[in-house]
Amino acid sequence: MAHPQMFEPADPYLGRLREICLALPGAGEKVSHGRPNFFTRKVFAIYGGVVKGDHDPEPFRHAVIVKPDSADRAALLEDERFVVPGYYGPYGWLMLDLRNDRGADGVDWLEVAELVDASYRVTAPTRLVRELDAG
Repeated sequence: MAHPQMFEPADPYLGRLREICLALPGAGEKVSHGRPNFFTRKVFAIYGGVVKGDHDPEPFRHAVIVKPDSADRAALLEDERFVVPGYYGPYGWLMLDLRNDRGADGVDWLEVAELVDASYRVTAPTRLVRELDAG
């Protein structure tokens, strides 16, 4: 049974995240389990998620899931904006809710780009990371 789509194609948060992710060397997008996943050989960012024990997609519909460098994970967890996502959390992934009272224009997209960059570096093939550094 196919998973239902859990995002709106015209979502402005997704649009901006898509620009950040697809600007990285070799990056692509696919829908998996009803959510946009950004990948090279492995996934490096996911749009939308849930927390363990709660399968309601609404609270974190506009969140990004990334895999930070293990050295940065503890510091990020001290920031109350970051939560451990269901399913991915045990493997080192963290989730940041992008919603705020100012909408997509109020998101610190530079911070999001840095988180995506770090996740990309942890998951992408060495050749693509070298290409990113050379660019």
